[in-house]
Amino acid sequence: MSHLSEQLADGQFVVTAEIAPPKGTNLAPAFDEAKKFVGVTAVNVTDNQGANMRLSSLALAARLQQSGTETILQLTCRDRNRMALQSDLLGAASFGIENLLLLSGDHSKFGDQPDARPVFDLDSVQLLDMTAGLMAGVDMVGKPLNGVPRFFPGAAANPAAEPFELMFQKVAKKVESGARFFQTQAVFERRAMERFVNAMLPLGVPVIAGVLLIRSGKMARFLNDNIPGVKVPDDLVERLDKASDPMAEGIAIARETVAWARDVCQGVHLMTLGHEDKIPAILA
Repeated sequence: MSHLSEQLADGQFVVTAEIAPPKGTNLAPAFDEAKKFVGVTAVNVTDNQGANMRLSSLALAARLQQSGTETILQLTCRDRNRMALQSDLLGAASFGIENLLLLSGDHSKFGDQPDARPVFDLDSVQLLDMTAGLMAGVDMVGKPLNGVPRFFPGAAANPAAEPFELMFQKVAKKVESGARFFQTQAVFERRAMERFVNAMLPLGVPVIAGVLLIRSGKMARFLNDNIPGVKVPDDLVERLDKASDPMAEGIAIARETVAWARDVCQGVHLMTLGHEDKIPAILA
């Protein structure tokens, strides 16, 4: 079992973070970045995040895993058909990668190569179903595997999405299809997270709250205007605008979020966007 699955099963409060593969083949900065993840249980390796082309998430996750960093491999449906998804999942298992975050993925029109043709042969629910099949020893057409992978599949959710009932219907489908944990998009309001976690209780699946380090009021307004599903409350934007040191204020806001998350859910997913050295201060 992965450390992440063991700690969640034990009811421990976990901390995850994320790292983006480089746009190129130089992995040295990524390894340096990984060393800064102090107090982190597992590290997400993003998959062409924001539909921007980068090194394969599987390649970096495998290298990090071999170096002793437990990873959560992110895999999207945007760039691969069902054959490629199955192949990459079996490849991940061969490298000892167990933790997965299975996603539909952002449309390629929003990224740095907008003319790329998106695949979306499957969606995230179907990808979870397919992964469950591999774990049961068969491929998507029922043919047996020679060697069965062991995974700890996770999925994403947006607790602040409206209408809530429609969002939660999809979350429930993901649980039915094999999701064993959820990482959420960035959350800023305790009430929204409590509503989501309370709805999740009958399903018995742990929730890890997304915590985003916001470095300025300008960044907060950009997120509100351009990132679907992210809403930084006006009072937090005002705090950042008035702060003499916006970065320090952003760390304080993230620290406050972690503090209430300890009472509400079973972990936090820190998104520090290149400022991994700030993680100890956020967790203090």
